[in-house]
Amino acid sequence: MWTAWTPPWSPLTLVPALQKMGELPLDINIQEPRWDQSTFLGRARHFFTVTDPRNLLLSGTQLEASRNIVQNYRAGVVTPGLTEDQLWRAKYVYDSAFHPDTGEKVVLIGRMSAQVPMNMTITGCMLTFYRKTPTVVFWQWVNQSFNAIVNYSNRSGDAPITGGQLGTAYVSATTGAVATALGLKSLTKHLPPLVGRLVPFAAVAAANCINIPVMRQRELQVGIPVTDEQGQRLGHSVAAAKQGIFQVVTSRICMAIPAMAIPPVIMDTLEKKDILKRRPWLGAPLQPGILPPHLCCALFPQRSSIHVSRLEPELRAQDP
Repeated sequence: MWTAWTPPWSPLTLVPALQKMGELPLDINIQEPRWDQSTFLGRARHFFTVTDPRNLLLSGTQLEASRNIVQNYRAGVVTPGLTEDQLWRAKYVYDSAFHPDTGEKVVLIGRMSAQVPMNMTITGCMLTFYRKTPTVVFWQWVNQSFNAIVNYSNRSGDAPITGGQLGTAYVSATTGAVATALGLKSLTKHLPPLVGRLVPFAAVAAANCINIPVMRQRELQVGIPVTDEQGQRLGHSVAAAKQGIFQVVTSRICMAIPAMAIPPVIMDTLEKKDILKRRPWLGAPLQPGILPPHLCCALFPQRSSIHVSRLEPELRAQDP
């Protein structure tokens, strides 16, 4: 006599079986950072992991394996034997190489894991080759070209950057940076050498003041989403967008201070010592390594708040 039965590998029972074997609950929120972002230490640990340059050395097979682990977990399927540490490791590997909205693999130098080596190299060269006009123009162009690649690679899926916006921001930021660098360079010819060393920092600050508002001009037109304390979306606010962009510009300039304003002071002192006089080539690799950039990223929370009174009337009306 025949009887109906369900095999143990049936699609109906696959997810619970894998969840039991994986020994992991399905309520781990891998959409958010692993550490508390309200504290400086939590943000520092997050950025150390996000920008880990060792992820650049991972093979395509390893990246795909991490993507499968993350996507399966989000779909309710836990890989057998997976630990929580391995899940978080896969999540950060996935975030370092794939676009969060489109899921596409990001070009190598546009990935978050490339930020530290690329920025340290470019910053070191800008701080070292600041005396001659051709090298000033070249390295400011390289810096803004790199910024354009990063901005495009990490563009928002909800509000994508158009080719026109990207081109306008690139040309405007590059022109502003080069003009600022060359203009200040000509003014500092008869001033102490330390003043000339600070020219790259001023050029980068000027470029940020141009590049960020241009890249995010759509937010200034239609606003950004705002939520209440319970996370309920209230609508879009241009006022919040203005505050957010101002904070981003300010934070970018502040984050450049440890890497581009403090090293010149230290290098100006070291150059008076015999070690750099005999080995001037040490300047380029030494300068970007004086202060770690990860800690600078952790100075400011990624989410901000705004008082209800500063919002648009239609949004203030929703406040109980």
